[in-house]
Amino acid sequence: MRRISKMYWQSIIAAVVDALGLITPITAPQARSGDNPGVVPPNAKPHGLTYGEWSAKWWQWAYSLPVSQNPFFDETGCANGANGQSGPVWFLTGVINSSGTAVRTCTVPTGKKIFFPILNVECATLEGNGSTEADLRACTDSFMAFVTNVAAEIDSVPVVNLQRYRAPSPLFIYGPLPPNNVVQFFGFNAPAGSTSLAIADGFYLMLEPLSAGSHTIHYTGTFGPPINFTLDITYNLTVTGGNGHDD
Repeated sequence: MRRISKMYWQSIIAAVVDALGLITPITAPQARSGDNPGVVPPNAKPHGLTYGEWSAKWWQWAYSLPVSQNPFFDETGCANGANGQSGPVWFLTGVINSSGTAVRTCTVPTGKKIFFPILNVECATLEGNGSTEADLRACTDSFMAFVTNVAAEIDSVPVVNLQRYRAPSPLFIYGPLPPNNVVQFFGFNAPAGSTSLAIADGFYLMLEPLSAGSHTIHYTGTFGPPINFTLDITYNLTVTGGNGHDD
């Protein structure tokens, strides 16, 4: 099952998924003041974009980097974590490995919001997932239905009501892809310069800028049968005036 194989690897990459039990589509989550101090509410528009729009930006960034420069493939550090990063929001990723587990020690510049998926997925025309927005959204919904559990902690404080942070993206375009790109790694015919229509879905968190010093982000999620995969990522961050490369 080609799509299941693809989803397996994307679950390792990313990051976000929620709920105890099967996930149902969430289209307009409502924020409740004080749920998660330091986490941007899910119906906010940080820097003018919704969570779903930031998820599209995250995928565009992730796919803009070749495998050799991509943090997806950096298991123990953040040597590639600053590549392609610009603007007021800093992206974090999961990791591509067989265990779905990584502990990373990284630096992040001060004053940046931090955006990351706990578990996520994208479907695209280039990957044979359909030719219309409806096709692509049905594809992402089908994968999200396998989610059985997610959790996240920021400095040992659990994030609550994670089901509210599911963020389907609008239709977007990724690419032009670089040589030796991640889409090729997944086994698709995606030569350098390719572009594609895509839809993304998943559970994401946007954090307000962390104070200077040390912080820990830990998140985990599970795709149940037939995928049977658990992601477990820990980031040990030092927030500093540096450029965000590894310590």
